[in-house]
Amino acid sequence: MENKSKKKYLVTGGAGFIGSNIAKTLEAEGHEVAVLDDFSKNGHFKNLIGFKGDVITCDLFTSVPHDMYFDAIFHEAAITDTTVMDQKVMMEQNVEAFKNLLEFAAENDIKKVVYASSAATYGNGPVPNVETQPTHPENVYGFSKVIMDNVARQFAEDNNDMKIIGLRYFNVYGPGEYHKGKMASMVYQLYNQMKAGQRPRVFKHGEQQRDFVYVKDIVKINMCALKNGKETGVFNAATGVPRDYNDIIACLNKELGTNLEPEYIDNPYPFFQLKTQADITKSKEKLGYEPDYTLEKGIADYVAILEGRKN
Repeated sequence: MENKSKKKYLVTGGAGFIGSNIAKTLEAEGHEVAVLDDFSKNGHFKNLIGFKGDVITCDLFTSVPHDMYFDAIFHEAAITDTTVMDQKVMMEQNVEAFKNLLEFAAENDIKKVVYASSAATYGNGPVPNVETQPTHPENVYGFSKVIMDNVARQFAEDNNDMKIIGLRYFNVYGPGEYHKGKMASMVYQLYNQMKAGQRPRVFKHGEQQRDFVYVKDIVKINMCALKNGKETGVFNAATGVPRDYNDIIACLNKELGTNLEPEYIDNPYPFFQLKTQADITKSKEKLGYEPDYTLEKGIADYVAILEGRKN
């Protein structure tokens, strides 16, 4: 019997960390899913092992698919390495590619686009960060996300039958980030150090705070945006609870059965955020989002996956 609720979705950057988690979740819900990735940035085929849908190899800056309909698009494709300083490349791959994708959506009568924005838009602004505060990006990556938000707002005004929703991701960690190298989360990097029996290295004295959010909650807010997002705009994607690096180490020690003391090192960076924290009031009220994972619960689940105790 045909599944009447079955939909067709496109996930750009779908071989990457967050995109692959979204694609697999949609597929598990019984939908038809296609992944688009150029495999030159963070995408890796191993993130799609077991995936049953189509994979389109494409660079959205230079080309887009033709004559394809989807019920919605999840746009995760981007340069996410915040240390990339080539302004031209960053703006081409993040902003111009996004414009091309929106044109593709409009031309193919696709009414909803959910895209990855970033907490980097806030820079070192006052916390907790609320979506209405002025943006103040500290690098070209954050600037590219600010312009993407501007483009989305204007495009939705010009195409008022479309809903374009940006999710400002905070510090995401979890399964699927293994191929991000130096841009993998501190949770993953500290796990690898401690798994090897090394003392975990953090900047003095591990008290810098971040709004760490488990990737399963990021998938959840994407699903909330798909199902409940009735208006164009940006929404914070986080837990709303800041935690420090010493907390991560304590959680990892507990889950690994170790007792490794931190090694505190000098911070070489003149600019380093001491605290990030999201106000998620709007996400709760407008999208119906409620995070499921505390840092303790998220790290416990993640370590169980890393250790092969669960899928």
